[in-house]
Formats: sequence, structure tokens, C-alpha cells
Amino acid sequence: MTAFTLAYRNTPLHAVVAAAVARVLEAYEIEPDYIAGDDASLAKMMADGEIDLFATAWLPTMDEGLLSPAVETLGNLYRPSFGFFVSESAGSALSGLTSIEGLAASSVARNLITPESLVSRVRQVVAGYRLTEAGFTIESQPDEQAYETAAAAIEAGEPVVLPLFTPCYLVHSIPLRPLADPKGAAGSELEARLLINKESRAKADSDLIDELDELTLGNKVVSALDNAVRHLGMSADEAAEEWQRGKLLPR
Repeated sequence: MTAFTLAYRNTPLHAVVAAAVARVLEAYEIEPDYIAGDDASLAKMMADGEIDLFATAWLPTMDEGLLSPAVETLGNLYRPSFGFFVSESAGSALSGLTSIEGLAASSVARNLITPESLVSRVRQVVAGYRLTEAGFTIESQPDEQAYETAAAAIEAGEPVVLPLFTPCYLVHSIPLRPLADPKGAAGSELEARLLINKESRAKADSDLIDELDELTLGNKVVSALDNAVRHLGMSADEAAEEWQRGKLLPR
């Protein structure tokens, strides 16, 4: 095979992960043809056999709608997880805070700056720990705006709590630490897997399939890749190349 359609959800993080996957394809002289889109259009294209490879589906629960009889899963590139985070640089207001259970009795800001895509998950955590009764409110904003608002609040020294899915560029660029979730209200860790069209897999070099199945990036690398695109002026392909050369993260 010399051509491959490589699809991804249209966000910087997914674009740069797809670019990292493309480095493997290119080593086998396969020139990837990128396709970006939303969940509904990509799911239909995969079911119709129009996509060879998708990077990445968050399984088993978030992206089950992308699965179909036409595709198989490969690998486990990183492990997405949702949680509440606080800044290490926020000072004494957060120094002793280690668990979501401690939020109600803490002096943290009561507004939870929440990306719109995470509202349902934040509501689940708020309900699980009875945070509404402690005065917490959900301040929903479009995802990119929420990230910018959160970063500005931390820079201003506000004792904010950030609901985030990791990997994320904020985790790379800001010293954040997760709060423990003893009740499991934030949900389980997921697996970021490749989806490959079954017919494409049958035609592909077996060594390529093995390499894709063994490809591991990890949350730290993906967060750094996401940050490189957002803050360092790199394209997704440039960031993936820097990572491949060992220049993106200190070794």
C-alpha cells in the first residue's frame, strides 16, 4: 500500500497524535491522506470503509459510537482520564488540599471553570461530593475559552479548581496536580486506541500492523505535543517530527 487515509477528530491534540502515527506510516513508504471532522461524519465514513486508520478512539465508553463491524482496534497510545486539578503555584490556599473530598471545607474559588464538553462529567462529580451544598457552581464556557480563562486565573494567583481531561497542554505548561477521587465520581481511566479498517489491515504489511499495535506515546508526550502546537508555533507535523527526534521533551 502506498496511500492511507488517516482520520482524526478536529482538535489540536488529536491532530498532533495523528501526525505522530503518520511517522510510522511514512517509515513504510505510506503517504497519509489526513481527514479531520466531527464524530458523526467520521463514524459514518469509517462504517462505510472510507477511512483506513483513525487516531484515536477513547474506549471503552467515550467513543464507542465510532466502532462498527468494519473496523478493529489496535494499540494503546495513551490513557485519557478526567479529574479535578489544582495549581502547585497557588500558595497556601491549596497546599493541603489532596482530595476532592476536601473541597467543601477548603477556601478554593467556588466557580468551577468548565469546558462545555465536560459539563456532564463535572455535574457527576459535583453531585457525588455534594459540592452544590458547599456553594460550588459550574461556570461553563466553550472549551478553548475555558482553557484560556483557567490559565489566566492561575496566573493571577486565584485558588481555582480545574476540571480537565488529560492529556492536555495545560498539564504540560502549568504545574498542576490531580486531586484524589476516592468515590470514583470522575469515572475510570480510558484507553486511546487506533481504529483500522479490516480490509486495510488485511492488505497492510504485517510489520506495520505490529508497529502500530505497539506504538506508545503516553500522556506526558501527548500533552507536550499539544502544547507545541498551541504555544510554540508548530504545525502538528512539525511537533511530531520534533518528538521523533527527541527534541520536544528532555530525556
